[in-house]
Amino acid sequence: MMQNTPSSAQASNVADNTGNEFLAFTLGKEEYGIHILKVQELRGYETVTRIANAPEFIKGVVNLRGIIVPIVDMRIKFNLGEPTYDQFTVVIILNIGGRVMGMVVDSVSDVITLTADQVKPPPEMGTAFNTNYLIGLGTLEERMLILIDIDKLMSSSEMGLIENVAT
Repeated sequence: MMQNTPSSAQASNVADNTGNEFLAFTLGKEEYGIHILKVQELRGYETVTRIANAPEFIKGVVNLRGIIVPIVDMRIKFNLGEPTYDQFTVVIILNIGGRVMGMVVDSVSDVITLTADQVKPPPEMGTAFNTNYLIGLGTLEERMLILIDIDKLMSSSEMGLIENVAT
């Protein structure tokens, strides 16, 4: 009888889906990946309007073609040191559960396609963030991407961006 741990089952479910393309981005020295289907657009970093009493990782909001979009700085969220904003800084505009939000990353490199064997379950150890938000680790030749379940992360209660409304 074969037993699947939740994390390995999660990883194989993700890779078995047709959407196995990930947008690769960097935060500090690490490379991360999120499902390309969650990405609405990429933008350069622009000045945001700060919201009083918002957590430090929520930089503020921007007006994106009439939609007010909250902007989250992932470097601050994951405690990866002081963020710097330069010509390489990118805001990834996400569409999650019908809500539009942006996340600031150091840079975006490319879109990669991963097969089921290239996605490994996340290790059971303390990381900069809760492993519940990890899909797994994607390996492609010499690269290793930390694959983030961006839906779970952005809708988590600690982010406070999307209300989990029971219907």
